[in-house]
Amino acid sequence: MNQLFTTEGRRHGDKPLSGLRILTTRAGKQSGGLATPLREFGAEVIEIPTIEIRPPQSYAPLDSALRNISSYDWLILTSVNGVEALFARLEKLRINVTDLKHLQIAAIGPATQREIEKRGLTVAVTPERYIAESVVEALRGKTVGKRVLLVRAKVARDVLPIELKKAGAEVDIVEAYETIVPQDAKTKLNQLFARAHSRPDIITFTSSSTATNFLDLLAKEHYAALREILLASIGPVTSATLTKAGFKPQIEAREYTMRGLAEAIAKHVMNQPRRR
Repeated sequence: MNQLFTTEGRRHGDKPLSGLRILTTRAGKQSGGLATPLREFGAEVIEIPTIEIRPPQSYAPLDSALRNISSYDWLILTSVNGVEALFARLEKLRINVTDLKHLQIAAIGPATQREIEKRGLTVAVTPERYIAESVVEALRGKTVGKRVLLVRAKVARDVLPIELKKAGAEVDIVEAYETIVPQDAKTKLNQLFARAHSRPDIITFTSSSTATNFLDLLAKEHYAALREILLASIGPVTSATLTKAGFKPQIEAREYTMRGLAEAIAKHVMNQPRRR
């Protein structure tokens, strides 16, 4: 069994995650979105990002699309990172946000929607489940014969553009950012796993990239220890990535948000027996 529920003498706190060490692998500048609710639940949070967000090699395609934004009917944004990059380029190009008012906008989830609406635009579509397949379903029948601008990361699943094109949309894909592996992540992860007392009780994964990079960075000699740790996933796509690699997560968020993941972890822990 996982050490989380078998350690004798573990001090119980008033909060559901008191005394637990939780490793987050989210990008550094975003880690607070998950670390904050985990700490609110009483966890000790260890932050070792396995991805880092950086600008694309060229902004030319995005800039070109923004200069011709009047020719688009729909704008689809699949992450907060994409929103931030897009509005930064609008400012750089001195394009007014009002030039986007004619667009129908789709956001993949509530966090992305909030970031868009903070900047004065209205989001027409946010699916109930925050994955590409649900965006496709939510847009069914709405994009036929329409021109769609999809702003996303350099490496991303192609479900969205493929299905939208099948449905009769003209789709332009532009890169707003890319993800890389932080230089010091491998050293930090393996140092953490080198000593039994420093290993986390739970590890969180907020995207397929965080999961894939984590498993690539962790030395194979630590895989046995990894199997004694609870793995928590943001949603089904990330869970599928972990499962395919042989590490099926024990926890999956029902609401695919940072708070939803923190709550899923707390609920799972509260439902487990603890020894006195």
